[in-house]
Amino acid sequence: MDKSQITIKDIARELNISVSTVSRALKNSKEISEETRRRVNEYATRHHYQPNALAVNLRASRSNTIGVIVPQIVHYFFSSVLSGIEQAARKAGYNIMVAQSGEHYEQEVEITQAFFKTRVCGVITSLAKETSNYDHYQKLLDHNVPIVFYDRICPALKTERVVVDDYHGAYTAVEYLIKTGCRHIYFYSADPHLEISKNRRNGYIDAMKRYNVPVTPDMIVWCDTHEKAMQITPKLLQSVTPPDGFFAINNDTAAGILNACKAIGKRVPDEVAICGFSDDDIARSTDPQLTTVEQRGEEVGKSAFDILHEKIAGKSNGKNRIVKTNLVVRGTTK
Repeated sequence: MDKSQITIKDIARELNISVSTVSRALKNSKEISEETRRRVNEYATRHHYQPNALAVNLRASRSNTIGVIVPQIVHYFFSSVLSGIEQAARKAGYNIMVAQSGEHYEQEVEITQAFFKTRVCGVITSLAKETSNYDHYQKLLDHNVPIVFYDRICPALKTERVVVDDYHGAYTAVEYLIKTGCRHIYFYSADPHLEISKNRRNGYIDAMKRYNVPVTPDMIVWCDTHEKAMQITPKLLQSVTPPDGFFAINNDTAAGILNACKAIGKRVPDEVAICGFSDDDIARSTDPQLTTVEQRGEEVGKSAFDILHEKIAGKSNGKNRIVKTNLVVRGTTK
């Protein structure tokens, strides 16, 4: 190896650590252990490492534009998060570049590549439903592009995140259903690999256990759209032991449950109670209006920007934020 040409990747390979770890260690980041910083810097000095001048210039030429990825802008929660980001970014003098993944992994990869090429100074993102490989985000981190996840996060990557207290929101919703008389409550969930699905499922299960209400595997159903709820709910309601309550992962699904109940003549909330998640226009436009869990999307967006802004300024201490939820009781529950 030509010592004068040693790169960060060479150091990472020789020390069996990631490129991002080497980069942070060379900057004496407190996120990296003292021992690792010592090893990296000693190796770099011993092999005459010099920063790549072109790379330094490229980093210096980054814009004041932040890339924002939204799974679906039509969803009230995501649009309210975007509103919070935009307000905070404008106040701080930043521009935002918004792209929609449409819940597709490949589209999400293309967006991150486009953000990288345009040299955004940071990324705020929420995972698409299809995403289970995170190499495209790791590439950004390896090139010192900071990332803050919101709502649908990626625990596999060492990044800051802003999340709604999904567990507490689910627990409170199911507890209310139980306290108002429900004893056979189904949970309509999103893709099980998503953290929001795991946390809301755990809240559901723990509330049922707390009040000694039985839960069987068939009572947790992968159903997260209006159309699917319309398809599967009538059969459940016409079974020998029909549900008397539903907790849905989102309001689109909850509205599908409500319409299915109406289609077969089930009275809501007298015979069946329904609770959704996210206090959006759907919740206020159904008849009766949906009981739901308020997520406070604008606060999520503002918090995500504030954390990213600190990272860009080199002031971040690895902090995360949990935004509290609130149960909004309306006509679909007693």
